[in-house]
Amino acid sequence: MASIHKLLTGTYIHRNFLKPRAALHPFMGVQFVDYSSGSLQKQVAPGDRASQQRKTEEGVQEGHHKESALDVASLDQRPEVSFDKAIRDEALEHVRRLKDGIVAHCIGPEGRPMQEVIMEQARVIWKFREKEDLEKWMVTSDKTIGGRSEIFLKMAKNNQSALLYGTLSSEAPQDGNSSQSGYCAMISRIRRGVFERKLSYDWSLFNTLYLRVRGDGRPWMVNIKQDTDFLQKKNQIYSYFMFTRGGPYWQEIKIPFSKFFLSSQGRIRDVQSPLVVDKISSIGFTLADKVDGPFFLEIDFIGVFNDPAHTEEFAYENSPALNPGLFK
Repeated sequence: MASIHKLLTGTYIHRNFLKPRAALHPFMGVQFVDYSSGSLQKQVAPGDRASQQRKTEEGVQEGHHKESALDVASLDQRPEVSFDKAIRDEALEHVRRLKDGIVAHCIGPEGRPMQEVIMEQARVIWKFREKEDLEKWMVTSDKTIGGRSEIFLKMAKNNQSALLYGTLSSEAPQDGNSSQSGYCAMISRIRRGVFERKLSYDWSLFNTLYLRVRGDGRPWMVNIKQDTDFLQKKNQIYSYFMFTRGGPYWQEIKIPFSKFFLSSQGRIRDVQSPLVVDKISSIGFTLADKVDGPFFLEIDFIGVFNDPAHTEEFAYENSPALNPGLFK
């Protein structure tokens, strides 16, 4: 009987004291990492075995209650993740986009009558009045290739404009491959329709890009990208310069679409062609004037404008030797 009693007592202690303790990790939640086996190594006197066993049982029960409380608290602190809710929200978002597309097709863009849309002389495409408007844009710099330039985008103090600021550095990255560096850019995100279908802007009723900005005197490059499925035209961008005056006053800049020239992979193409304004994918602003130091550009809105006095179709000439198809 004494042997059986010792065996049962050892099994009870081994089962309860080798049970992993719950440890709360700040990133992984509850982890079972701690084993308390120090009490098994302690010598127990024969006369105090009964009292020691009672203390051991009380300690085990107390530790079990603490572990249970810790497990419950840890589970309560975990954020609820519901895949059903995420799928339901995504489905509702696509239903909303489908509804907007049907309304735009039947009634008019943004629910306005088509006659009103045709007669408008100016249209605001992007404005900055709340933080949700910043989510339609993304910023990038030469840090992606190992450079030191930095760029940030935030709302201005009055929440009536966006502030684009940072530091330009023309120091080339020490990677053995790049010899030039120093650019910062702000690019609009591509619009998505139902089932993530790409949506393009139709500016065929307008002939001028219209901006209201306030800068520090630096020249910016305005880039417009077409929505095309041709592989040879994927990297083609239409560009033109925007010169800021500096100072505390706002300036309204109007750039005709006929002034934008065609470039591919950063080089101006010899054969030029006009911008197709009914298939606009995105617009961007690039700073690369090789002047190291801080910069800022405050933007009120970006829109399009129909200037009846501007009748120029395309500002650049093509040589018959380079593009004979244009002279047939």
